[in-house]
Amino acid sequence: MKKINFLMLFLTVVFFALYLVSCTNSQKNDNPEVKAMSKEDSLDYGKYLVTTMGCNDCHSPKKMEENKPVIISDLMLSGYPSDRKIVKFNDQMIKEGFVMFYPDFTAAAGPWGVSFAANISSDQTGIGNWTEEQFKKSLTQGKYKGIDNSRMLMPPMPWENFVNLKDTDVHAIFSYLKSIKPVNNVVPPIVMPDDM
Repeated sequence: MKKINFLMLFLTVVFFALYLVSCTNSQKNDNPEVKAMSKEDSLDYGKYLVTTMGCNDCHSPKKMEENKPVIISDLMLSGYPSDRKIVKFNDQMIKEGFVMFYPDFTAAAGPWGVSFAANISSDQTGIGNWTEEQFKKSLTQGKYKGIDNSRMLMPPMPWENFVNLKDTDVHAIFSYLKSIKPVNNVVPPIVMPDDM
C-alpha cells in the first residue's frame, strides 16, 4: 500500500513538472522574445517605420509632378522650408474650425494658429543634437523638442498615435533619422491665431 501511494505521489509530481515545462515552452513559442537587432537591421526597420508611419507626408518638402506631390530628395525630412514665404491666413473657414494645408503639407493652419513641420533630419537645426530620450518624449508624449516643461506639439502632428511605441521602435526610428543626410533648415515658430 505504501509503495502504491509513493508511486502515485511520484507519478503525480513528475506529471505536474512535465505539465509546467510544457506550459512554459508553449508560452515562449506564443510570445517569442525580440532578438537584439544588428545596427543594419535596426536602420532598415527605422526606415520602414518612418515610411509607413507617414513621416514624409508632412516633414518632407515636395514639388508637384503630374498632379501629385513628390518628395524633394535633397530636402527629405527637413520640415517647412525656411526660405518659403509664410502666407497670411484670414479665411473665415479657419475661424469656423476648418483646417488648411500648404500644398506640400509642410504647414497647416487651423484654430490653433499656423504650425510648421519640424526638421527631423540629422542636422543641428533638426534633431542632430537631440538625445534619444528627448526624441522619445517628443514622439510619445508630445513635448516640443522633448523638453519636459515645453509646450505641446501642435496639430496636425499625431503624437497621440505613437504613445504605445516600444523602445525598440523609438530606437530604430531615431537611429534611422540620425543616419540620414543633414539638411540645414531652421523651421519658423508657430504663428498664434491672433497673428494669422
